[in-house]
Amino acid sequence: MSMSQSVTIVMYHYVRDLDRTRFPRLKALSLERFIRQLDHLTSAYTLISARQLIDAMHDPSRQLPERSALLTFDDGYSDHFLSVFPQLDRRGIPACFFPPVTAIVEHQVLDVNKIQFVLAAFPDAAALLKETLQMLEEHRSSFDLAPSHHYQKASNEVHRYDDAQVITFKRLLQRELPEPVRKSITHRLFEKYVTRDEAAFAHELYMTPDQMACMVRHGMHFGSHGCSHAWMDRLSPEEQAAEIDRSIDFLGLIGQDNACLTMCYPYGSFNASLVELLKARNFKAGFTVEPRVAFLNSDDPLLLPRLDTNDLPS
Repeated sequence: MSMSQSVTIVMYHYVRDLDRTRFPRLKALSLERFIRQLDHLTSAYTLISARQLIDAMHDPSRQLPERSALLTFDDGYSDHFLSVFPQLDRRGIPACFFPPVTAIVEHQVLDVNKIQFVLAAFPDAAALLKETLQMLEEHRSSFDLAPSHHYQKASNEVHRYDDAQVITFKRLLQRELPEPVRKSITHRLFEKYVTRDEAAFAHELYMTPDQMACMVRHGMHFGSHGCSHAWMDRLSPEEQAAEIDRSIDFLGLIGQDNACLTMCYPYGSFNASLVELLKARNFKAGFTVEPRVAFLNSDDPLLLPRLDTNDLPS
């Protein structure tokens, strides 16, 4: 078999039978499309494990097969146990999963997920943006906020999957406002449009530690996604260390071999202090959201790019 030092790393989030859920407008990959992608991937690629990737990066004699691919799944959704895992296990496909600790252990819905489900429940982004700006005024006396018109154009990004109003609404509540303001507004919108029972929703949305432990026993790899799904480049080195160390402890609890530590950066955000911290804790691989094929002879093992599932045929 010819050998290669390139690998296609694929990034997944929600995978669900959308028409049979309470939120059919959620931006997710349907289970039908996921199965078609697996058919394509197994016919066109050799699907490898995290261990194979790590061995190839750190041992020059352990190269990968031609057209290697690695599947990664972010955020610890129950979809990954209920929909994804049976398909992978049936086919003998290894994969990597990255759960955020707080969502799993403390039954808190991540702010990024609250925003997604608000949009799925009430998809009028213009109205949501207007409501957000009205709520913002209630915080003006407590925080040094910019004029409202500044936030109406909070993002100049051109996004592949969201229109301008959606991406502005998301960015406003993900990063542009001070964290206490973001959290307060996001929580109020979530209670209004989705549910007031956050803990019950979290139980439904995320995997349990027992489910993860089962997947580990069946050959799936679990890595760190931090603790609170924070923008890691906005944290102090001490805060970064707390996020990483708690996630390492959690991985040990579900039976993951911590001699094979991997990191998936929430939102794709990282900085030099975080990378140095991961090196000090002997992390072997790190995954970003840069959309391209990885080349192991030139890419930093802690800064590997990934293609989005939407970049694959389905």
